[in-house]
Amino acid sequence: MPTAAATGRRRTAPTRAERQARTRTELVDAAERLFSGQGFHATSLDSVADAAGYTKGAVYSNFASKEDLFFAVYERRVDRHVEQIRPVLARARDGDGDLARALAEIAGRREHDTGWLAVFLEFWTHVVRHPEHRERFAAAHARAAEPFADALSAVRGLRLQIEPRHVAMAGFALATGMGLERLTRPDDVDVELAVRVQELWARALIEPREG
Repeated sequence: MPTAAATGRRRTAPTRAERQARTRTELVDAAERLFSGQGFHATSLDSVADAAGYTKGAVYSNFASKEDLFFAVYERRVDRHVEQIRPVLARARDGDGDLARALAEIAGRREHDTGWLAVFLEFWTHVVRHPEHRERFAAAHARAAEPFADALSAVRGLRLQIEPRHVAMAGFALATGMGLERLTRPDDVDVELAVRVQELWARALIEPREG
């Protein structure tokens, strides 16, 4: 096998910034697993450090608090969610699919991971009691709904009585409520029911529009 010298390439060690980025990513990965499995309050920063293979000092050098670490997990999930659903909604909106069904599938299945849904709701109630975190939480929550609002805004002839961003917020509230019911009544509320309810709601918004 050719060596780095033989191929003319010099093997370099990771830079400090690259090491920091890797450490941060591994801490967020570990935190997501533990938060989803144990809950926000039951997960300690020590346990996150241990799971990631670092010291507690590494956690504090990257995150100001346990809330800051949770936000890093949540905001990364939002980034992935937005990246994945924007093209799906754009294709459905532009005539290559059923927009109402696409909205329903995404919203209805958004919290299919019950471990994450449980800790997300736990953190939401924590934020309610700690106003210093509300602005950051609200910003991430609103960003997750932006693709839905954008898709609705681009539908020709759609006449809404309220702003698309508020419609999207209502859709998210419906999805979250169905998810909460699924946590407490899994025999009565499954993912498919959540999708069907979302589809009924989406069709009522989209289909009776004027051309």
